Amino acid sequence: MYEVGRGGHSADVEKGAAIVVRNVTVDIVLPVLNEEPTLERNTRTLLKTLSSQSKYDWSITIADNGSSDGSWDVARRIARSELHVRALRLERPGRGGALKAAWASSKADIQAYMDIDLSTELDALNALLDPIAAGSADISIGSRLLPASEVTRSPLREAISHLYNLIARTALHYPVRDAQCGFKAVSRSVIHTIVPAIEDNGWFFDTELLILAYRRGLKINEVPVHWVEDDDSRVRIVKTAMDDLRGIWRLRRGTDRHRVSGGNRENHIHVTETVSRGSTASNTELQSSPSPETGVT
Repeated sequence: MYEVGRGGHSADVEKGAAIVVRNVTVDIVLPVLNEEPTLERNTRTLLKTLSSQSKYDWSITIADNGSSDGSWDVARRIARSELHVRALRLERPGRGGALKAAWASSKADIQAYMDIDLSTELDALNALLDPIAAGSADISIGSRLLPASEVTRSPLREAISHLYNLIARTALHYPVRDAQCGFKAVSRSVIHTIVPAIEDNGWFFDTELLILAYRRGLKINEVPVHWVEDDDSRVRIVKTAMDDLRGIWRLRRGTDRHRVSGGNRENHIHVTETVSRGSTASNTELQSSPSPETGVT
């Protein structure tokens, strides 16, 4: 099932479906690669917003994936000073790998992520989470390509985004308008059943997540956002586009069609250090295959 939120809510939520948010836990992951100049400021902006506006029991995970600047030092400092923040360190760059590691090690009911540049205005956060909390969606994503969205970005990135999503929809036969917006949330069941089958550990992770979920018949909700391009983005547009096209070709060949089975493949993600308030550093190796307790080990 696929739904588009109107005015930031799914159709079921608009009809008055009860949303029970008490004791619903949400973990928001911030994937980080060489973001030392903005990491602390934007993390504290998110902390302030969540403290004043969120109706959920929330936490933040900073997932440093291979930074070579001082990002990890900043992340550790924040995690040691803030009760609701933890930090993970991975040696290899890749947003997908960072999300696999963070989601696998979290016990939250709803797992979300957003880009650390906060290109998406945080006013849309509750609209992103509400459909999952209400049980009317398995995955909820921000979309820059909905009519109600307000987007400020260069003509080149606008054209590439439209072209990529058109190719993805045409080649893979799924209706999601904007696969790559860095503003998504998933239910706990998605962590158990879909994420272990995702092969990509980079930017294509998002598209693969949505394709596998759509093929499985899960409910995907798309909400409009106000999004402003980060002039200092780490995305290498040409390389990312080529990697994404290769990912589309792989999925189109159908090599993953029968692999969404709960994680029958090995996909080790090595976390070199975990830091949270009152904890000591630890090393963890995560594997995206289910365990009796969490669905992943």
